[in-house]
Amino acid sequence: MELPQPEPGPGEVLVRLSAAGLNPVDWKLADGMFGDAVPAVFPLVLGSDGAGEVLAIGSGVRRFTIGDAVFGQFQRPDQGGGSYCELAVTGEDRIAHAARSVTYATSAALPTAGMTAYNLVEETRITEGRTVLIVGATGGVGTFVTQLAAGRGAEVIATARPAKAELMRTLGAAETVDHTVGPIADQVLANHPGGVDVLIDMTSGPTEFAELTRTVRDGGTAVSLIGSADADELTEHNLRGFNFVNRPSPQLLEILAGHVDAGRLTVLVGREVSLEEAPEALATSRTGRAQGKTVLAI
Repeated sequence: MELPQPEPGPGEVLVRLSAAGLNPVDWKLADGMFGDAVPAVFPLVLGSDGAGEVLAIGSGVRRFTIGDAVFGQFQRPDQGGGSYCELAVTGEDRIAHAARSVTYATSAALPTAGMTAYNLVEETRITEGRTVLIVGATGGVGTFVTQLAAGRGAEVIATARPAKAELMRTLGAAETVDHTVGPIADQVLANHPGGVDVLIDMTSGPTEFAELTRTVRDGGTAVSLIGSADADELTEHNLRGFNFVNRPSPQLLEILAGHVDAGRLTVLVGREVSLEEAPEALATSRTGRAQGKTVLAI
């Protein structure tokens, strides 16, 4: 639909978007899954992630000037704003200068998944010598966690079907596990009888997550991205466990852009479709079978 051009207020930036990144949170917001916790104003433009060129700046903005290439987060449901559009306003504290070595489409695929992955690696204290099991590794967050964990010297075990196994190895996975041939926990413990140090699970419900925690050694860490961890139960089994909550920041965006420009982080764009195809792309994301990141070209 056609909406009036938004104007940046104090501390805000108006961006002419070239691409928007699709995340599961987009369709969850559309489906009302957050209830009253996330108040929304309609008409509501979907989309958190985006990249483009600064068109105008509000008063007090110091970090950006007109013409800067930027990327970051634009979803503001309480004001009806998002990134699935041509022109979007966001706070200057929610964007950063885009990586110079990649396209806007690639930058648009990075913010939410990249910051989530970086914070996961930090909060699970992944360091050299740790063994990390990543369940749901072929998705957007999973591919970033694999690279960041491997980059810190960890041994990464990634779940992946055979068709994606080689890709995950090129991203740094030491080995892969095919969940279609048998229980993941049995396969992991057969190769690692002492267990893993860290479990990062993007996809499993509470029952499946609890089953997977038996792969974690005594004193290890188990994290769920979808609220499946029972912290009290994990404590009883001498495990450190929690349900992950992301904490985005412009500093994190700058770190990620630096990693991309330095060649330490590869952004996998699985599909690039037109803005008009957003409903179809969201429907695919709902199935949980999307591979890599989907980007909308604007």
